[in-house]
Amino acid sequence: MAEHDDEALNSSSAVEQYGATQPAGTAVLPTDRFENPGEPPHRARRTDVDPKKQRLAERQVATFFYLSIIGSVLSIAAYIAFPIDANDFGSVRSANLFLGLSITLALLALGIGAVYWSKTLVSDRELTEMRHTTRGSDETRAKAVEAFQLADKESGFSRRKLIRNSLIGALVAFPLPGIVLVRDLAPKEDPNELLRHTFWKSGLRLTKDPTGLPIKASDVTIGSVFHVIPEGMLDSEHMLEEKAKAAVLLMRLDPKDLNPGKGQENWGYDGIVAYSKICTHVGCPVALYEQQTHHLLCPCHQSTFDVSNNCEVIFGPAARPLPQLPISVDDDGYLVAQSDFHEPVGPSFWERARS
Repeated sequence: MAEHDDEALNSSSAVEQYGATQPAGTAVLPTDRFENPGEPPHRARRTDVDPKKQRLAERQVATFFYLSIIGSVLSIAAYIAFPIDANDFGSVRSANLFLGLSITLALLALGIGAVYWSKTLVSDRELTEMRHTTRGSDETRAKAVEAFQLADKESGFSRRKLIRNSLIGALVAFPLPGIVLVRDLAPKEDPNELLRHTFWKSGLRLTKDPTGLPIKASDVTIGSVFHVIPEGMLDSEHMLEEKAKAAVLLMRLDPKDLNPGKGQENWGYDGIVAYSKICTHVGCPVALYEQQTHHLLCPCHQSTFDVSNNCEVIFGPAARPLPQLPISVDDDGYLVAQSDFHEPVGPSFWERARS
């Protein structure tokens, strides 16, 4: 290290430039610093020197804010005037067109008005403020409050009532389309009833998805898995909505590997069990079955369920087991449902405990 320090000292360009007037090991700092270039010359705006231009700019800003209010109201009107018909794709185009144009008007006018206000009417002066890395003193904090008051004075927010009132109106009107659209997403029926009951009922045969062919118990071998839907669901008017709740996975295990829960001893048939395919985390389809470990895996967030133990959660974010569909066999040997699920399928919802 000593040799290296000597070499660095002997070859230092700083020492050569400024002279070795300091003891060895002392840093040599140049004294020529950059000069403060100062602020550029101030350029007055037209609104700063002409009161007529200032009043015109104020009216223009308010006009943009009023246009934003009109756009918000028009978006609600467009949502009501152009309903979407599931059998008419043209209605989707019309609804999207007029709804999009009106929301664009509300957003664009609000943004342009705010920018134009800051460019034409807010006090225009340059300043340099030092940055403080620690909490300021009480005096500094009081000055901060004073700065906010000064900003209010310079922007004219309290003084320019036309701009202030139009801006408040635009901000109040802007969320209304979102409230109307989101509120209308709720079903007309009681969500508790919609989520609690599925297409399954007593006596319905288990059929293959997507063919709809019924399944015999003899067709299900140990280690196999079937994707199942209720008999007759393919002809349902709301087939996709019903399938989203009624989809089932059917598996056959060695009966000795099953540990049925209390009261569920007769919900399977000779090692054949059926569980909801809808993950209890966020509703993804549980479609991966590992026959050696008897585990079902949700591919979305890796929730893992143990089929041999009532599909209890053994890994992942799911909060409860997959609901089991009680099944039996009819006189022709086909697998049938004993009833609907005894608990809600899919993600836990806010009224699970309500009967």
